[in-house]
Amino acid sequence: MPDAYLTACAAYLPGEPLDNDEIVARLGAGDTGASAAMRARVLAMNGIRTRHFALDRAGTPTMLNEELAAEAVTAAVKDRGLALGDVDLLATGTTQGDLLVPGFAAMVHGRLAAGPMEVLSAGGVCASGMAALIGAVRAVRLGERRVAVATGSECIGRALRQDRYAGRPRFDAEFLRWTLSDGAGAVVVEPAPRPDRPSLRVDWTHLVSHAHEHPVCMRAGVAETGEPVSGQTWLDRPHAADAEADGMFRLRQDVRLLPRLFPAGLAEFAGLVDRGLLDPASIDHVLCHYSAEHFRGEIFGLLTGAGLMIDEARWFSNLPTAGNTGAASIYVALAECWRTGRFHPGDRILLIVPESGRFSFAFAQLTCVAPDAAAAEPAAASAGTAGAPTARDDGTPALLSGLAEVWTEFERDLHTVPIVARIESGTATIADYRRLLLHLRQQVVEGGRWISRAASSFTADWFELRSAAIRHAADEHRDFRLLERDFVNAGGTLADIQGAPKNVGSEALSAYLFQQASLPDPIDLLGAMFIIEGLGSRKAAGWAARLRTDLGLTAEQTAFLSYHGEADEEHVAMLDDALRLVAADPAARARILRTARVVARLYALQLQEVDR
Repeated sequence: MPDAYLTACAAYLPGEPLDNDEIVARLGAGDTGASAAMRARVLAMNGIRTRHFALDRAGTPTMLNEELAAEAVTAAVKDRGLALGDVDLLATGTTQGDLLVPGFAAMVHGRLAAGPMEVLSAGGVCASGMAALIGAVRAVRLGERRVAVATGSECIGRALRQDRYAGRPRFDAEFLRWTLSDGAGAVVVEPAPRPDRPSLRVDWTHLVSHAHEHPVCMRAGVAETGEPVSGQTWLDRPHAADAEADGMFRLRQDVRLLPRLFPAGLAEFAGLVDRGLLDPASIDHVLCHYSAEHFRGEIFGLLTGAGLMIDEARWFSNLPTAGNTGAASIYVALAECWRTGRFHPGDRILLIVPESGRFSFAFAQLTCVAPDAAAAEPAAASAGTAGAPTARDDGTPALLSGLAEVWTEFERDLHTVPIVARIESGTATIADYRRLLLHLRQQVVEGGRWISRAASSFTADWFELRSAAIRHAADEHRDFRLLERDFVNAGGTLADIQGAPKNVGSEALSAYLFQQASLPDPIDLLGAMFIIEGLGSRKAAGWAARLRTDLGLTAEQTAFLSYHGEADEEHVAMLDDALRLVAADPAARARILRTARVVARLYALQLQEVDR
């Protein structure tokens, strides 16, 4: 099968770069204190200093989305030294075209006024640009097309103007309003490298949707709180004006769901390592699309915790200066690297695009090849074939990726637990919160006990693990007092919480943990700690914040959850060190993964019993 090479790349950003004051002037801003506070919060989160809009100073649109895409395509083809008539496939990706019908690729093709060609319109959100690229790469590899162009573009600014945002501001809409911007990018894809300058060989691509496991996160076409069911979409309204009045045309993102996105992406990343497609140590440049600088640290933290982090110095992002251009973002970043000579022959480049629409993830690995040596190099293995880089053999990636898979399953189960669903959707009551604390208490009381039992079961051969368990038990054994104070401060009584029996899930979880802790050298309990500490570090603080916001609770009423959101970060770091001590032993890895899976199921059962 032929290879595929990116032989040219270009970007088009309309108008001059606008700072945050200028975007407020062009888009307009609500006159309420709530609007200003949300805007300030979003701008602080996203870290964008300048961006571009196809709007004049009065806020009037100056270009269509198809025009932005056509400009990028024309520049890329020109850079390659080809004519538009040489292109035989045009693949486009965008969130929203200018028209409802026909397809966006046909509109861009018509704008180019080139000869006949195949067109492909990839729909979606941010990953649609990568979907277009992957479609072009596959057509070239199959030998069906000789010159393909893939493009990603967005022209969202016109939909972000203040006249579309009347009424009470909502953060799910304001977050995107002050984050997104306009732009386009394009690449030329051919079966051979260009003869005059370096090209980027496409080693492999990976695109996957997790929509079967997650609700809609980023959407337009339904009401603020509506669901995508018959009778509840914009097409079901008697008139388009009714849909507009209901805010259905505003692009929204349920930021409460975003914490689910990154662990799911980590599991995909780890899976690529497991399959031998990706070797993090071999990557020279990472271009990762994320909507806000705020999320960069979360991504780094997850990768570091999984032992898969690529040196931060190798990461490139022009989000602060080019803005978040959605489907175009990965092209705009790639074009800047291309233009500034960042890549050198032999360099490996990893492209990553997570999409929150309904949780899709796109990856591609590229290798920079010299014009005089590229044709002679052996072809890189495509997905699923032998010859791709292999993962490290110390067992750590295999163990951590296995645990990431268990966590993904656990998190999926958690979202179906009624008490968790109510907390995360903002519908929990104060009675729900008290009931949650009451049911957690017995498990928390016994946490320090089974960890102490485990410490006493380690032999001298595992002195480091015994010492870590002793320190951890000392940290945990008073936590139930903090939980009891929260319960009383939230309106419960000490007698009620201290006299409550264990629920069925707590009984099963406690019995299992004590059984495992009593076995000689209970290494497998590292899997139990991965689940329990992970719940604290990844979920507890978010739940505390949601409960404070939705129920008006204070820090004195949510101290237990907040504390574990902070303290468990340190515990997770200690756990990572412990996991590396045992990862090289395949039998130990298997025991840890099994215990992690069992504890995840039993913990979910414990939470399900809150509503029994």
